Order: sequence, then structure tokens, then C-alpha cells
Amino acid sequence: MIMDKFIVSARKYRPQNFSTVVGQSHITTTLKNAIKNNQLAHAFLFCGPRGVGKTTCARILAKTINCENRTADGEACNICNSCVSFDNGSSLNIHELDAASNNSVDDIRALVDQVRFAPQAGKYKVYIVDEVHMLSAAAFNAFLKTLEEPPPFAIFILATTEKHKIIPTILSRCQIFDFKRITNSDTVEHLHEICEKEHIKADKTALHIIAQKSEGCLRDSLSILDKIVSFTNGELTYSNTLEHLNILDEDYYFRLIDAMQNQSAGDAILLYDEINRKGFEGDLVLNGFAEFLRNLLVSKDPKVAVLLEVSEGFKQRYLEAAFKINDSWLLSALNILNESEINYRLAKNKRLHVELTFIKLSYLNQALNLVNDNGQLAKKKQLESVRPVSFKVISPVAVNPIKKEPVLPKIKKPEISLKDNEAKLIIEKEVLKPEAPKAASDHTHVTHTIPKTKLTKLTSLEKIREKVALENKNNHVIELNEEELYIAWGLYIEKLLNSNKKPIVSNFKSAKLKIADENCIEIITGTSLQQKFIEAERGDLIEHLQSHFNNRYLIYTLRTDENEHENNPKEEVLTSKQQYLRIIEEYPLVKQLKDQLGMELEW
Repeated sequence: MIMDKFIVSARKYRPQNFSTVVGQSHITTTLKNAIKNNQLAHAFLFCGPRGVGKTTCARILAKTINCENRTADGEACNICNSCVSFDNGSSLNIHELDAASNNSVDDIRALVDQVRFAPQAGKYKVYIVDEVHMLSAAAFNAFLKTLEEPPPFAIFILATTEKHKIIPTILSRCQIFDFKRITNSDTVEHLHEICEKEHIKADKTALHIIAQKSEGCLRDSLSILDKIVSFTNGELTYSNTLEHLNILDEDYYFRLIDAMQNQSAGDAILLYDEINRKGFEGDLVLNGFAEFLRNLLVSKDPKVAVLLEVSEGFKQRYLEAAFKINDSWLLSALNILNESEINYRLAKNKRLHVELTFIKLSYLNQALNLVNDNGQLAKKKQLESVRPVSFKVISPVAVNPIKKEPVLPKIKKPEISLKDNEAKLIIEKEVLKPEAPKAASDHTHVTHTIPKTKLTKLTSLEKIREKVALENKNNHVIELNEEELYIAWGLYIEKLLNSNKKPIVSNFKSAKLKIADENCIEIITGTSLQQKFIEAERGDLIEHLQSHFNNRYLIYTLRTDENEHENNPKEEVLTSKQQYLRIIEEYPLVKQLKDQLGMELEW
């Protein structure tokens, strides 16, 4: 038994005249009128996306202008000798050249040599050059003169998907026609006609899915149709089309957004797990959900709802879902999804990356609130005060307020780690409590912290008097020592961290400090680059140090010791004193605690 040779739908149902071309009426009408009025140009350039009918229209144009009995509306008759020979592929008046594989100067010269000969039958010789942008620069130049002044019987039709790659001298010699993408509705209608001719049972929803997948390329949609017909044995349904095309059912997106609106992050994560087990990658889910939210945003405005390209069965569901969700949530969710898609490729744990995105979206309603601002909708963030994490509570250290001598014995080393984050919190919470201001005689010097006092209602004048009194009290110079120096240095580092200068903090932390004399500080850096970073802060740093020590004569010098930096081991071993100085640099309150407890450290 001899089986009939199978012909794919893209070739079997290729249009044979202008009236059967899908979705390009603006071009077919122009060409028909040009033929009818005998106003044909000598060179055409057909440009546009793939699979939208460029080569098809070029062949129909070549067939129609050589037809012996054209119809009244400018169509080919399909029965004359010229049309029959064209349909059989035996016409001598039509020459097709694939510029992708024939892009050299010699190929163009051979084409130019053929142009000189008049047609044996018919009026015109038509030369169709497909993918013309693939021609080399030399080939384009060799083609220029012939393209500008061809013989009266020669017509050139150039086709390309990348118009921007064609040199301007070629563009200026051609009549340009821009083909557009085929709309989903036109694609569905064309696929439905083919299914009826082939006796294929197909749901309109399934055909719409195929049209969306083809993205305006009619040839792709016909290829997809052939594959699914073979897969389903001639019955196209919504479910088997989704399965074959590996497209996620939109019902999952509706369930996802319901879970997010109910602030149920658990349901959203479980739903993503179900999707993931079906074989859908995270980036596909993020992209599909972003497109779903875009459709919801489009559905909110009746004027913009025409852009909603979904099947008729889902339109009402989109409109109902869009009515329940506010604009601010949709806009913020789209921003989050966009950032998540960009960062997806860089994420090591991609599943966790998607789950964190869904958790953010689930609690997005708590972060945003839609408020009415003078009759207009505005997006407002709800800020909550940040609360520290609760650590274990220890009993406060007992202090005898009467005796001037410390109650605790001398300690040799402070048992506090350099990275002990609990120290600061415990000091602030349990140990440091408000005290009445002590007399100036009880202090050897005034520290940088002002004792806490009871809050009282003060008038503006009383506040000014209190401020002046404090300034007069702190009018004497604070003695320059290592403890106070490292505290001042740590406070400036904290100031940098709170500003937009975080990248340079490491240079300040790695610097070493020495006291040259009572009014001079020596800062030692390991490299000249570190020195430049610190020198860039000279103005603010001098002002900070002079203000801290209440000494307007205080200065500092910079010195680079690269040999010392190179010889240092990677993990520096600190002495007890160096450990203490590093601690008070990061946690200045430790020194205040030591002073209040009357501790004396032995090195």
C-alpha cells in the first residue's frame, strides 16, 4: 500500500492570492491597487517578523503581474498558462535567491547577468531575494547600480526580518512594506478554518492557546497545530494542548492570587510545590504569573480591556478577579516579580528564591495601604518600629553607691568577644540605668555621653539655658588617651555606617592609632589606598575629633607602613590591651560600664 506523502499545513494552506493572505490587508490592498493602476515600482522591500507572509506575498505579486487574465479586483486567475506554470514551479519568469547561502559578490554578479535577458513569456521577470540582510557589504555595493536602474521588464522583491542591517543606499532605492505580527484573533480564525477542512475536532480555547504560543507567527501556529493533531489523534482540547505545549494552566494562577490575597503564604508555597512537581521551572512560573497580573491590571479599565488577549472562556473570570484586587497591590507585585525574574539566574537555591517571592507577595497587603490623597489614589507605606531581638536576660551587677572604692575585685582581662552583639544590648537594657548628674570633682574628665535625666516639660527659654549650661560645663579640654581615642574613632565609624559611606568603613577599622603628643594623633595605614580613603574624610574627621575632645588645636597625621602590613599574619593576635581597645572602639558603652563599676584593668 502506497501512502500519500504528508504535506505540512504551512505549505499545504499557503495563500495563492492576495485575498487569502491573513492579517496583512494594508499591504495586499496597496499591491492590488498598484497592479490595477499599473503603478508598480521596480524594487520592493518586504520586512517584518518571521512567518507573517513576506515571501508568500512576494510570490503572489510575481504570479499576479504575469497573469494573462487578471480579475477585476487585481487577483490572479489561477487558470492561465502563466499561473499554472507558477503553481507547478516551472515558471521561467520567477527567480528566487536565498541570500543566507548566496551572499557573495559572485552570486550577485551572476544575478545581475541574468537581468539583462528579457522574459520569453509574460511581461516581467521577477527576482525574489530572501533574507537580503545576509548579503556582504561588497555584494550590496555590486547590487546598487542594477537595483537603481533595472531594465523595464525586471522587478526585484527583497525580503528580510532585520531591516536595520540593510544599508541606507539600498533602502532608498526600494518601496518599503512593513509586515505586522498576526493578531491572536486572526490566527484562531485561520486555524479554525483549517480544522474544519481537515475534519479535526478543536476547542476554541485550545486554538487560542496555540495562537498565544506562536506570538504572532502564523507559520509557527500551523506547525504547532500539526504536532498536537498527531499527539491527540485529531482531537484538540484545552487540557491536552496545555500538556503538549508545556504551558501552566491559568487556574493555578487564580488559585495563587487567592492565597496571596488571603495572606496565606503556606497555601502559596504548597501550590508552587505542586506546580514544581509537574516539571515547570521557577522562571517559567514567575514569568507566567507576571503576565497573569498584567492581564488583571489591563482588565481593571474598560478602555484598556481590549488589550486582554485571552480566550473568551477566561475573560469573565479575569474581570471578576480584577475587581477584587486594588491597583497598588498589582503594581507592587509586578515590581517584585520583575526584580525576582532578573535575579533568578544568579540565585543558587532557585526554589527558595521563588518561594521567598511568593511569601513577599502573600504579605504585601500589610506593607502597602491605598489612601485617598485629595481625591486621588496614592500608595503609602506602613512603617513599623523596629524591635530588637530578645536575648537571654542576666542579673544586673550590684553597685554600692556610697563607697567610692569599687565593690568588685580587679579583673585582668575583659571577657567580652570582639563580635559579641549581646554586650551592647545587655548594657543598654540591664546595667546602664539613669543616674543623677555627678559633681565635676568626681570625674577626672567629662565623657562624650550625657547622663540621662528625668524628662520635664521645659519652655523654649529653659531649654536654651540648659543647653548653655551644659556647654559651659564641658568647656575644658578632655585629656587625650588611648581609651578615649578609640571611643572617638568608633563613634566616627558608626557615623560612616549610618551614612552612604559604608564601603570605606573597612579602611578605618584596619587603621592603627597612636598618640604623638597631647594635641596630635598618628594614624597608621597598611597601604597608600587606605590612606587616600581616610584623607578624603579629613574635614569631617578633624571636626569630629576636636568636638569629641573639646580641643580645637587637635590634629592628626597619616603614615603608611606597607612593610609592616605585608609582614603581618592573616589572623592578627591581639594583646589584652589591644582587645580592650578594639571592644570600646565598637562598643563605647563598655568603657562607661567600666567607669561606673570602678574597674581597673591590668595588662
